[in-house]
Amino acid sequence: MTTNKSRGLASLSKPNTIIAVDASTNSMAFSVFESGKLVKYGKVRFIGTDALYKSGDACRKAIPFFKSIRSDAIVLESAIYSNSPKTAMQLSLVQGAIIAAAQVAGIRVVKNVAPMAWQNYVGTKLLSATEKQAIVKKNPGKSKSWYKGKEREVRKQKTMDYVNKRYNIKITDDDVADAIGIGSYVSDKWGAIFD
Repeated sequence: MTTNKSRGLASLSKPNTIIAVDASTNSMAFSVFESGKLVKYGKVRFIGTDALYKSGDACRKAIPFFKSIRSDAIVLESAIYSNSPKTAMQLSLVQGAIIAAAQVAGIRVVKNVAPMAWQNYVGTKLLSATEKQAIVKKNPGKSKSWYKGKEREVRKQKTMDYVNKRYNIKITDDDVADAIGIGSYVSDKWGAIFD
């Protein structure tokens, strides 16, 4: 029989304060939920000439940030392979720096969620064939990559619409909206996702 005690920190009940992170190679968008309520959100930008320096800057900036929040849990969007191995590697470096900073700052629970899980929860599923056809009809003669970019833009806008309506705020940064979407999902569904 496995108990919460024998399974360790990973099976803690829902923490009071959760930091949700949408990391990129250039920034860390974040949201903070306390007792299920959105209390803080924003973005920390990284500087550097390449991914290694940006990762170092991410760690240097994230440690004091995480210490100021005093959270027991951080949840990041899982890094996924897109079309570029180089981008996936760079994002993994930054995410590793953020995770290290969180642990140095005393955050005991580190989790990740798949992009599609939280996106489906907030209503930004992949576009239907009808929605894709409408984009093509409205913008004929574009390249395949242009249409993919437009689909991404439409989904990002749906996420911003969701968080702005749900929390009565006016977010215009899609990365911050993603961080709030991640936070909404994990704050609402913690036990179902992680236990």
